[in-house]
Amino acid sequence: MLLIGALSFTALGCGNNEATDTDKSKGEQMETIKIGTDAAYPPFEKQEGNGDITGFDIEVLDAIAKASGLEYTIENTGWDPLFYGIDNGKIDAGISAITITDERKEKYDFTEPYFEAKQVILLPKDSTVTSLKGLEGKNIGVQSATTGEVVVQQAFGKTYENLKGYDDTPSAIEDLKLGRLDAVVADNGVLLEYAKKLGSDKFKVIEDASFEPEYYGIITKKGNTQLLDKLNEGLKKIKEDGTYDKIYAKYFGAE
Repeated sequence: MLLIGALSFTALGCGNNEATDTDKSKGEQMETIKIGTDAAYPPFEKQEGNGDITGFDIEVLDAIAKASGLEYTIENTGWDPLFYGIDNGKIDAGISAITITDERKEKYDFTEPYFEAKQVILLPKDSTVTSLKGLEGKNIGVQSATTGEVVVQQAFGKTYENLKGYDDTPSAIEDLKLGRLDAVVADNGVLLEYAKKLGSDKFKVIEDASFEPEYYGIITKKGNTQLLDKLNEGLKKIKEDGTYDKIYAKYFGAE
C-alpha cells in the first residue's frame, strides 16, 4: 500500500465527520481516505517492483489530493474487489480508468470526467479485420466487467461463445500473443501503450466508427457528497492551473 502525503481532511469516508475548531487547532490526526485501484492497466496504473503504484491516474489523483487538502492511501485491490470494497465501506473511492456509465451511476457516484477514452481493437499485424463486425466468429478477449466486454456483447450477443473474459487486460494480450485469441478489445490508452511494446511489425490497433467516446471518473459510494465535492474541487483546480495538462502531456503527448 502506497501512502501519499498531503493535507488531511476530516472523516470523509465514514463515521462521524464533525471536528471542532479546538480539535483542529490541536493538530489531531484526521481520517485518511482509502483509495482502491486495479494496478494492471498501464499507462493508467501499474505496480512497480518495489510495490509503489504509478501511472497517469495516480499522478492525477495525487494532484487532486494536494489541491483539495486530502490525505489518502492507495491499494491495489483488483478490479471487482474495488467495487466490492466501496459497497462494504472498506475503501472510500476508486480510480482505475473507470468509465462513467448510466448503469454504474445507479449504484455509485462519479466525479466530473478527467479523461476521454475510446474502445479500440488490438490485432496481429497480418489480420485482415477492419472493424468489430469483421470479428464475428473469431475469438475475442476482453477484461471482464468492462466496457470492452459490453461493446462486444452488444455486437454479437451476451452469449457469444467466442468471447473470453479475463481478470485483467494483460492476460488477454498474452493469449493474443500466443495465438489463442484473434483480437483484444479494450481502451485506446492501454492498447496503444501495449502496441508500442509489442512492436508495429507484429501487432496493430484499429478503431471502429461504432465505438463512442467514453469518460473516466473517480468513483465513490453513492451519497458520499462530502468526499465527492472535495475530489471535484481538486480536479477543477488542477484543470484550471495547468497541472492536469502537464500530467496528460507526460503520458499521452499534446492534448
